[in-house]
Amino acid sequence: MSYLNKPFLIAEIGINHNGDMQIVKELIDNAVLAGFDAVKFQKRDINIVYTKEQLELLRESPWGKTTREQKQGLELGQDHYDEIDSYSKSKKIEWLASAWDLNSLAFLDRYKLKYNKIASAMIVDKVFLGEVAKRKKYTFISTGMSSLKDIDEAVNIFKKNNCPFELMHCVSTYPMEPNEANLITINSLKKRYSCKVGYSGHENGVVVSLAAVAMNISSLERHITLDRTMYGSDQAASLEFNGMKDLTDSINKMIISMGEDKLGFISEKEKKIANKLRSHIKDFKNFS
Repeated sequence: MSYLNKPFLIAEIGINHNGDMQIVKELIDNAVLAGFDAVKFQKRDINIVYTKEQLELLRESPWGKTTREQKQGLELGQDHYDEIDSYSKSKKIEWLASAWDLNSLAFLDRYKLKYNKIASAMIVDKVFLGEVAKRKKYTFISTGMSSLKDIDEAVNIFKKNNCPFELMHCVSTYPMEPNEANLITINSLKKRYSCKVGYSGHENGVVVSLAAVAMNISSLERHITLDRTMYGSDQAASLEFNGMKDLTDSINKMIISMGEDKLGFISEKEKKIANKLRSHIKDFKNFS
């Protein structure tokens, strides 16, 4: 048995679809081809998450000149999610979404999803956490922007409701610099809460994520995109298909390379090499 376990791989589509179902489907296809286990979205009721004043602010976007038009352009409705549900099932990949308000949480209930996700922004909303925990679905909880007290309270809410969960170490900068990752925190989370711990990354490339895998995380979430230069605040911190495939291929190689403890064992391939490289040594006994 390998020392490393393969983490549950979540491809975070989030709002990188830019409201386009064709992009949604292409990203789902990429997640399947790259070997991810699930795709994830973000669901908001913009009239709850944002104030009227925020929505009325000027903001140039492909959908108009106000923040309201931009947020509306990025939100998917029921018809879209019905299609996501059907398409994901046809591709045999799980899907989930992080709700940002109670209306969105109730909206997602209709799809009978296997998992819930607490975004880092929502970990401090105790009422919201309680409602998620009451559903008793396995929940991934990101810990970005969180104090120890914030995490303690979130864990207590889920334990009180007997809701299965795992924490995800996360640093909420976009893109995150490697020196900000502090992956050693993963071990502290495991020790303090005696639970599974994953990693939600916002960095460029795959090296930091692979370092997290080496710490035997239980899950790994990365934002994905068709093109990192596309419109959107999350695009630059996302993986294109080649990066996704590099990540999953590298994880598979890491797991295989850990292998077994074979101290003192000489393989048949090594014996053949030894016969050649040690032939000049007087006391060497040829492997034959």
